[in-house]
Amino acid sequence: MRVVLSTYGSRGDVEPLVALAARLRERGAEVRVCAPPDEVFAARLAEAGAPLVPVGPSARALTVAKPGPAGLPQRAAALIAGQFEAVTEAAEGADVLMATGMMPAAAGALSVAEKLGVPTVSVTFQQLTLPSPHHPPLAYPGRPLPPEVTDNKALWELDAETIDLLFGEALNSNRESSGLPPVAHVRDYVVGERPWLASDPVLDPWLLPADLDVVQTGAWLTRDRRPLPEELTAFLDAGEPPVYVGFGSMPLGTAAEVAGAAVEAVRARGRRVLLGRGWADLDLSEDRADCFVLGEANHQALFPRVAAVVHHGGAGTTTAATRAGAPQVVVPQAADQPYWAGRVAALGIGAAHEGPTPTYASLSAGLRVALAPETGERATALAGAIRTDGAEVAAKLLLEAAT
Repeated sequence: MRVVLSTYGSRGDVEPLVALAARLRERGAEVRVCAPPDEVFAARLAEAGAPLVPVGPSARALTVAKPGPAGLPQRAAALIAGQFEAVTEAAEGADVLMATGMMPAAAGALSVAEKLGVPTVSVTFQQLTLPSPHHPPLAYPGRPLPPEVTDNKALWELDAETIDLLFGEALNSNRESSGLPPVAHVRDYVVGERPWLASDPVLDPWLLPADLDVVQTGAWLTRDRRPLPEELTAFLDAGEPPVYVGFGSMPLGTAAEVAGAAVEAVRARGRRVLLGRGWADLDLSEDRADCFVLGEANHQALFPRVAAVVHHGGAGTTTAATRAGAPQVVVPQAADQPYWAGRVAALGIGAAHEGPTPTYASLSAGLRVALAPETGERATALAGAIRTDGAEVAAKLLLEAAT
């Protein structure tokens, strides 16, 4: 059985595929993953026994460059063309293709599968890209939702129009070159009639009634057995649990100021600090005995040992912190991250930071909530409710879709 997993995006778009690829390999499947050519992605996929088929430019380089919304259609066109080029060879002879990640990339991958006659599954890691009467769509950069429109159905209709304007021409020109008919509505083509929602039902509950027949598998979690670095373990063992501060694959224009504010806010609460370097390259302005800067680390091993997690609100980090029972301060930067911040606050397991730029005062307020005993109690209680078998469920269903 040959399976192709296709995505384009940041670490949060690739890491779940590591978990799924490992579970598919355990079931005897041959797996190829089409994803950005970043070294960290290739290394993580190699651990799962799945070769990386590079597609498009480096996700880190693109993210750090922080391109504006003006060139979005042109970048989307390049992503779609890259999918047609790379996925076509990878999917030749495949039994099933799973597509996720950025909308234009997923549309390109699904088109390739259509041309080759390969069955497909469309997946999202949060529900905000799935039309629902219970929530509005995400707004695209430079194209805010009109504040005077409050009906979710009307907003989803506007969302479909926006996606067609941004990506329709690029997608259909590539489809025409490949002998495929044009797609009338890009979003509906990508979502399909039975999309998968690979998120935890407690953190991200899909509400009924809804028009879509959504399959919620649970989040795809790796079985990460990597030991923590010796120096990090020694720091953890040397005192009380520290507060972790890290923003994953999000760039920060004021990284030095954010790092300084975070360190001072955490120290003011009487806690030591773990500073995750991430794609923002957070660092200390001076060496401090109560601070430790780390790079790549196993969050499954780390988060149970911290007093709280201050992070950007990516789906993977939010799920990992919740599963570990760690209270959270979510400082959302973009896309679905405000949603996850709101879920953390609504569940009473942490605080939602207002806006993307934290200060000493705003982080102090968030930490006051996160480090309160009652928040810790709720976080501990909720940890046991997080599903851990999402990747296994998805692997079984994906192989069934191929038969």
